[in-house]
Amino acid sequence: MNIIDYDLLSIQEARILAENAHEAQQTLATFPQEKLDEITERMAEEIAKHAKELAVMSSEETDYGIWQDKYIKNRFACEYLPTKLRGMRCVGIIKKDEEKQMMDVGVPVGVIASLVPATSPVSTTIYTALVAIKAGNAVIFSPHPRAKETIGKTLDILIQAAEGYGLPEGALTYLHTVTPAGTIELMNHRCTSLVMDTGVPGMLDAAYQSGKPVIYGGTGNGPAFIERTADIRQAVSDIIASKTFDNGVVSAAEQSIVVDSCIAGEVRQELVAGGAYFMTDEEADLLGRMFYYPDGSSNPELVGKTAAELAKRAGFAVPNGTRVLISQQKYVSENNPYSREKLCPVLAYYIEDDWMHACEKCIELLLSERHGHTLVIHSKDPEVIRQFALKKPVGRMLVNTPAVFGSMGATTNLFPAMTLGSGSAGKGITSDNVSPMNLIYIRKVGYGVRQIEEIGLGIPQGSPAKAQSAENTGTNNDESLQVLQKILEEALKNLG
Repeated sequence: MNIIDYDLLSIQEARILAENAHEAQQTLATFPQEKLDEITERMAEEIAKHAKELAVMSSEETDYGIWQDKYIKNRFACEYLPTKLRGMRCVGIIKKDEEKQMMDVGVPVGVIASLVPATSPVSTTIYTALVAIKAGNAVIFSPHPRAKETIGKTLDILIQAAEGYGLPEGALTYLHTVTPAGTIELMNHRCTSLVMDTGVPGMLDAAYQSGKPVIYGGTGNGPAFIERTADIRQAVSDIIASKTFDNGVVSAAEQSIVVDSCIAGEVRQELVAGGAYFMTDEEADLLGRMFYYPDGSSNPELVGKTAAELAKRAGFAVPNGTRVLISQQKYVSENNPYSREKLCPVLAYYIEDDWMHACEKCIELLLSERHGHTLVIHSKDPEVIRQFALKKPVGRMLVNTPAVFGSMGATTNLFPAMTLGSGSAGKGITSDNVSPMNLIYIRKVGYGVRQIEEIGLGIPQGSPAKAQSAENTGTNNDESLQVLQKILEEALKNLG
């Protein structure tokens, strides 16, 4: 009997890929920005030709979401993202300040281990490859097992295009034998510089244990607050459009609606008109039992299913045209499935007396999974918006826009990204919409602008030379220099 140990094969492959990527990155690090730009442009152009077929393939392989919406995400990554990358300098001299005599030099971080989710496999892969190569980094992908074939085909196209324009072999690659052991080996390998985990929470602890910097685009659980001054019809339209996009698989999508009590009736009316179905307590309980297994892990078979399919599986009927299922709730609890992220068109609905109570409810929801991804507020009151911005433990706050499209930079001026950093409890090293600038080190260069004699160093206290120096430089009215001189003089006295 032949026994194949796939864990060992995956570990061996991870080691080989990491070492080859490290060698390739040494060459890549010598490329000027113009050469990196040419490679990323050609990658984007080539993968754009396959955006539709890859969308269909990913939907069929994963059984998640809607291929037409995945096609939109794919085009966003290979058509819109490159327009924002053009002109961005990431390596070499990226900034000069003639007045202050300073320079910033961009340096690639090295080899990136990238974990890609099954929910948006193609768009995330395209985006990660483009931003990594743009910044001069090698990148090794660990495909999600549920989307392995689609991610592999996407990368094969990108690799062929990139290497055809001079990308060193091994600088862009992926695990073919995918196991948790191989992925852990890849993250732990001495040649790996950074881990980029986009929506794969099951590997997050292992990523942190690797001791490498981790960029984590985590679970969402973001609430949307509709405040009394909001354009209610527009707010509801935005929320439904966002939550139904790709059948709710995007982590940034709204998970809860929090409503000012004085407008709750009008909001509910608009939701129903827009295709929302408010479940009874019994129906909500039937569906809620299906979201999570007894051990607390989520049920992947509900991800990306339509509202009608979810209701059917739970055993109740909904009207034709139902787009979103809603459960009215009062409390946030770790044992309440409606307090957690639901990657399907299902929303919790909370009514609060005023914006201050709504603020506290939003904080509870954001902290319930402790990743602080995204919050949306619909309001025309600048002070309420300001208070929400100041108080929320969240990576990004969006105002009067759909969460999915605003967070990824389509309806806002945020950087167009598929990896959205989390913003609370130390989850990852950034809460940014991750761009190439998050994948470089910035080397600071400072020219000397004053002599040590000018700051009270290098000349004995009270010497003629020090007095002469003071005469030559004048009494120097620069306040900051006077402060520096005082600090150093006191420090010298203490040392004496």
